[in-house]
Amino acid sequence: MALLRFILNVIWLFVAGFWLAAGYALAGIICCILIVTIPFGIASFRSANYALWPFGREMARNPDAGSGSTVLNVIWLIVAGWWLAIGHIVTAAGLAVTIIGIPMAWASLKMIPIALAPFGNEIVHSDRPREPWQF
Repeated sequence: MALLRFILNVIWLFVAGFWLAAGYALAGIICCILIVTIPFGIASFRSANYALWPFGREMARNPDAGSGSTVLNVIWLIVAGWWLAIGHIVTAAGLAVTIIGIPMAWASLKMIPIALAPFGNEIVHSDRPREPWQF
């Protein structure tokens, strides 16, 4: 199973991961220009790392996240989240055209929640296989 994840991650890196991570990194650089938006930049860089190597990892809700993360997620959604989510949808549509690309399309779709709401969520290693319809 680990070899399959590695192979999928390498293929993902070349067909979609690099460009999606570049989008997150660009959002992070823009957010880090102003001191007030540095937390948004850090969240964006964390998401870029996930976009580079998604297989074997998943998003998990942090139980200690408070209402501050909700406020930051609303601001993030308005400023950058929906643009990044559209990028994931377009990428998934392009990847789903081929049978080999379908697992990668699912990976792109599973990243939409972290693209829309990165605060209060964390990326964890997945020890169990996921069903394609579970996000």
